[in-house]
Amino acid sequence: MDIFAVVGMFLGIGLILLGQAMEGGNIGQLLQITAAFIVLGGTSGAIVLSFPAPIIKLAISMLKDVYFPPKCDYQALITEIGGFATKARKEGIIALEKEAGNASDPLLTLGLGAVADGTDPTLVRAMMENQIEQLEARVANAAKVFESFGGYSPTLGIIGAVMGLIQVMQNLSDPSKLGAGIAVAFVATIYGLFAANLVMIPLGTRIKFIYQGVFLYKNMILEGVLSIQAGESPVLIERKLRSFILDDNSGNKANG
Repeated sequence: MDIFAVVGMFLGIGLILLGQAMEGGNIGQLLQITAAFIVLGGTSGAIVLSFPAPIIKLAISMLKDVYFPPKCDYQALITEIGGFATKARKEGIIALEKEAGNASDPLLTLGLGAVADGTDPTLVRAMMENQIEQLEARVANAAKVFESFGGYSPTLGIIGAVMGLIQVMQNLSDPSKLGAGIAVAFVATIYGLFAANLVMIPLGTRIKFIYQGVFLYKNMILEGVLSIQAGESPVLIERKLRSFILDDNSGNKANG
């Protein structure tokens, strides 16, 4: 688990509530079910209208990556590709056909299989780059869902505030109902800003940063496969792949 993701979430929420308590407030003052329905419900509706269902499902599935980032062991990858390069040099490229199925990454399996089949290097590159570009598009779309939620929610908060003030204006003759309407008005605005700036936009940003490491990992695979196909020595290939990372300790970091 990425402890900083958990700490960041609770740090933001906790300090806001602490600040409110220091001003003499309490959590109960922020619990307005009507405001939550207006802001969160309205924003959810806007998201459903904006994005196809598969993209929304993808975004939800990527939430786990915020707290449990994909593991990218760069050093293990370099060693693995070096082993494939050694085998190809000793036994020939065709020997990779059987080994491809045992590769640790689907992109590596695809590339080694194509190389073993004698595919033109330009086509091998195009096939692998297409896979990487598709992954980049999936990540961008998932992040866009959260960013859009963060963009819509403050506006829905304003709508909730206006609706609360409408209720206030309609009940000016009954002072007992004024408090509830004003509370909904202000709390709806807080909910919109809270959802945007403390939750949704940070989630989208973090997903992008997490997958930077994955994209680096995939590009290392691309370079390794093409180097094997070009007949470069295993030592040179490993040296080239090490140039992708800053230090040997980054191998266990999900985002490099």
